Amino acid sequence: MEWAAYHQGLEGVDAHGAVDFLDYRDPPIVGVIADRSRSKYGRRRPFMVIGSFIVAACLLVLGWTKEIVGHFVEEGEFRKTCTIVLAVLSIYAVDFSINAVQACCRALVVDVLPIPKQQAGSAWTSRMASFGHLFGYAIGTMDLVKIFGPSLGDTQFKKLTLVSAFGLLFTVGVTSWAVTERVLMSGRGSESPQGIIQIVRQIFRTTMDLPPRIQAICWAQFWSWIGWFPFLFYSTTWVGETYFRYDAPLDVKQSKDALGDIGRIGSMSLVVFSSVTFIGATILPSLIKSPAEDGFTPRPPAAIAGLVTKIQKYKPDLLTAWIWGHLTFSCCMVLAPFAHSFRFATTIVAFCGFPWAIACWAPNTFMGMEVNRLSSGTYRRLPRDDPHELASPLTPSLHRLENGSLDDSVASTGELSGLYFGILNIYTTLPQFAATFISTLVFSIMEPGKSPELAHDAHPSEHHGTDGPNAISICLFIGALSTVGAAYATKKLRDLQ
Repeated sequence: MEWAAYHQGLEGVDAHGAVDFLDYRDPPIVGVIADRSRSKYGRRRPFMVIGSFIVAACLLVLGWTKEIVGHFVEEGEFRKTCTIVLAVLSIYAVDFSINAVQACCRALVVDVLPIPKQQAGSAWTSRMASFGHLFGYAIGTMDLVKIFGPSLGDTQFKKLTLVSAFGLLFTVGVTSWAVTERVLMSGRGSESPQGIIQIVRQIFRTTMDLPPRIQAICWAQFWSWIGWFPFLFYSTTWVGETYFRYDAPLDVKQSKDALGDIGRIGSMSLVVFSSVTFIGATILPSLIKSPAEDGFTPRPPAAIAGLVTKIQKYKPDLLTAWIWGHLTFSCCMVLAPFAHSFRFATTIVAFCGFPWAIACWAPNTFMGMEVNRLSSGTYRRLPRDDPHELASPLTPSLHRLENGSLDDSVASTGELSGLYFGILNIYTTLPQFAATFISTLVFSIMEPGKSPELAHDAHPSEHHGTDGPNAISICLFIGALSTVGAAYATKKLRDLQ
């Protein structure tokens, strides 16, 4: 999004706060509407497909904004204003739609997989997301105009929007074709559709009276994201500024494009981070005990039986791994103010790839398991006024499933997945506002105006010393303290088992 804003000449437009606001209000509503859908194509796939087409269209509009506006508006200041407005609206539409697609994809995993396979499903989701990040970075480093020519876009940005749009449509199309989604044939056919106000009220009531284990998952996510948001938002800049402050030769420090140099240097750490995340997402699931293993007794060949028994004995469960992931990330961020070299800063960022792989995997796994228990009647407590309330386990007649068979003892319709994953997204987004507020305070106190690495031509009042840690490292340090709270909140989840 930052590249898009820069490409369209949106310098000075702070789109991040508005984008966060859209994140906050979008997925719960879409999730609840999807939960109630009785489409013959399923509850999730129609929203995934429609949302993907909207994302693709808006990406193409974003790439060709100047050309589209130029076709209708004459040259002048008004054309520039229209270009900015259309680009910002496209960014908002992309953000809104992609969150809806992601929410439905997560809910689809919950819908189609039984409880013992929720961890494996979330692990594969994390693997594919990590691979997608690496693939995106690789595509971004290629000269697409030189490779494909100027016929379908004469700039790198236009080519990237094309690749992103068609890549999304292809992958969502394959998923929608390959997945046999179970259609709930419940007794709700006579219910009248709810309006937006009723849906918002339902979300609010449910959020205020969550089942204890789901509440614990949400709070663990809340405290962890106060730490993760500054890292994901500022780590590239932090590594670049660390290089400029401690390692860069004099001629590099006097570069006319210091901001661009900081971004390019910092992006190297992002590639390393993504590589480590992909490795972690690939390897860690095989080293962590899944819920399906609790009732499974391995019978390996006698030659390796002893080794397998020892390995099984020391394999941690996912909850333990999630707690250690919080603590590992916290330890890394505590070291941020003491990073006085580019290599050390890059190493810290790289190490965070392993806890990030777990952070992308564990919450969705536990939420999927809890939602499946709710839908199958294992849970007996839900908000009293919630239309989804289960007074007793649903009988098979109310859980007839089309287009697929499933073991009733371990599976469910995933009827609540859209609602509860939407609420989890609220607990993921609210910390971003808190972290942004904390970062604003830190920057206003330590580095008002520009950072020392970029203040060469600034007013003398904006020149700050470089002896101590920079402001970003303090933000990361504060995030580390919050992540310790996340570890405690995650431990409470174990106490509720």
